[in-house]
Amino acid sequence: MKISHKKINLKIYENMKPEIKSSNTKTNRIAKVIARSGLCSRREAERLIINGKVKVNNKILLECGVNVTTTDQIEVNNQPLPTKIATKLWLYNKQRGYLVTNNDPEGRPTIFDKLKEKLDSRFISVGRLDMDSEGLLLLTNDGDLARKLELPSTGWLRKYRVRVHGYVIKKDLELLKNGITVDGIRYGKIDAKLDKQQGSNAWLTLGIREGKNREVRRVMNYLGYNVNRLIRVSFGPFQIKNLASGEIEEVKNKTLNDQLGFSKTTNKNRK
Repeated sequence: MKISHKKINLKIYENMKPEIKSSNTKTNRIAKVIARSGLCSRREAERLIINGKVKVNNKILLECGVNVTTTDQIEVNNQPLPTKIATKLWLYNKQRGYLVTNNDPEGRPTIFDKLKEKLDSRFISVGRLDMDSEGLLLLTNDGDLARKLELPSTGWLRKYRVRVHGYVIKKDLELLKNGITVDGIRYGKIDAKLDKQQGSNAWLTLGIREGKNREVRRVMNYLGYNVNRLIRVSFGPFQIKNLASGEIEEVKNKTLNDQLGFSKTTNKNRK
């Protein structure tokens, strides 16, 4: 279903428009407000809206292009929107064998099940790592921030240590420096370096800026190399360093300010 982002009148049940309480107060898009509450990502907030799960001032919304103020009463799934809290960011060293999803129909283990007792607030992943991948995963309680950080427009380099089966030819890796098309999908520039050939396996370091679904595995498979281990070691300025597998660490406020431009005032306004 196509999501509209135009500023238009609300379409609600019974063709009634919810009353926005103040036109003089600063406004924000409804999906952005929901995401900043930490309830979900902005994309998921948009899905909730078009599925009729969001109310403003007791009226159900069916369009995403709506601005609201701090005085408007917002409900999601018939529950008041959670109170805003200060933005937090965590570094998590994901283990193999865990899905990065809230719910799995097949009942497989997820990072959300694993971490719910360690974190005292809702959290969202910045992008994903597939079940067989491991390493650095950023988590945040701010859905709007999660959306911004996962976009290629940040220009952040994501580095991976990759073990492949096969004898790697350096000329194959050079094919990636200008981007490559695999099964009709265009992948941007990939920095690839052979670190060590170890018997019939080889260790590589790859750097990408897009992070498309299973990008590393698909590109390496296209070159004839099967990935048998994939570890993300950095995401932009954030590195896994000595964080043990399965452990989580909160990013300090000063680092948030330095790397993401959050000031103390900004974080207070997010509460």
